[in-house]
Amino acid sequence: MVSDNSVVWNDARLLGFTPMDDVHKEFYEVALRLVTCTDATAAAAIEKFEQHALSHFEQEDQWMRATNFPPRDCHIEEHAAVLKSVGEVKAAVAEGRASAELVRDLGQRLFEWFPGHADYLDSALAAWMTKQTMGGKPVVLRRSIK
Repeated sequence: MVSDNSVVWNDARLLGFTPMDDVHKEFYEVALRLVTCTDATAAAAIEKFEQHALSHFEQEDQWMRATNFPPRDCHIEEHAAVLKSVGEVKAAVAEGRASAELVRDLGQRLFEWFPGHADYLDSALAAWMTKQTMGGKPVVLRRSIK
């Protein structure tokens, strides 16, 4: 089960590349709708998340391809795997084969997956993009985290 703190955005998640940090904040907002959905809101929640994920991952994939980011293949494959899972859950809900319980489970698994993805794959991309665009390393200013 995902703890309450793991589903709320905080500055500990900042990577120092603002376009990525902004979309990651949105990830938390739309994924929270997954873990809190009801049978009445499940289809809308998964649709909204899929729209976000398609845009989010395509942007990162485009940055990696455009700048020839060395470890891009693994990162792009991980995005594709998440999108495949999201599509499968969305189809199951749309066809009446699944309820909000499956959507909430997907949301919990996304919150378990995302920190590691961000800490390893996205942080490397954030550093790469900052070097490409600014010529240096990211600087992250965080509010007090308690």
